[in-house]
Amino acid sequence: MGPATRITLRPHDPTTGEEIEKDEVVRGYEYERGQYVTLTPDELKALDLESSKVIDLEMFVPRGEIDPVYFNTPYYLYPDGQMAVEAIWVIGAAMAEAGTVGIARLTMSRRERMVMIESRGTGMALITLRAADEVRAPQFGKADGAVDAEMLEIARTIIDRRTGSFDASKFRDRYQEALRELIEAKMKGAAIKPREVATPAPVVDLMAALKRSLAQEMPPPKGAKARRGIKTPDRRQPTLLLPVSGGRKDGSEATSQPATAAAKRRAKS
Repeated sequence: MGPATRITLRPHDPTTGEEIEKDEVVRGYEYERGQYVTLTPDELKALDLESSKVIDLEMFVPRGEIDPVYFNTPYYLYPDGQMAVEAIWVIGAAMAEAGTVGIARLTMSRRERMVMIESRGTGMALITLRAADEVRAPQFGKADGAVDAEMLEIARTIIDRRTGSFDASKFRDRYQEALRELIEAKMKGAAIKPREVATPAPVVDLMAALKRSLAQEMPPPKGAKARRGIKTPDRRQPTLLLPVSGGRKDGSEATSQPATAAAKRRAKS
């Protein structure tokens, strides 16, 4: 195999494989399978909304009323000029006192978005929100009967022992770390050894799984030594595992769906 080199993707006809010049490519919308409405640059330009540096707060709502499933991308909001500094301080202080957030509209990248504004000390944070048709309605099943009291008590005990303060610095992207290590090793010409991936045992008996988790949470007796042949649990992986189905099996449908819905039709070029 020769040395690696970058490639260039060129537009082509998927049927004939013939390369197409860029000036021949147009934007279009597939309204039926294989049927498109083409759109000119001038027609798309006419849809652009006027961009404004002023965020018009249309209403204020209690912070707890907005489901986080609607959150999209967060930004820090900085004032532009002394008047904006005073406005952010005053409005932010009033919102914090009332426990509310502001709802507004803002044009970003030629698209109007609904945004949420919340107070952050002497500043503010802006979070873009998904539209209602971008979020799926939950389809959870109904619970049959009451929750088992013993299992509930064990789960409460585990949660109580693991309750703490959130610190984002403690949660690392282990995939990115492993990827950096792999790249550095290959740059140095070191031998690469594949890592062993431990597969958790399937949860068949929830009561037994909860009791195992509770036993692992118990501190060892004072003066006790670890017995040979017994592996300590991997603290990188939480031991309280939820029996959530992932992926599809032959002849069955997936039991979980993403909360955000993909667009049914997209503009193609």
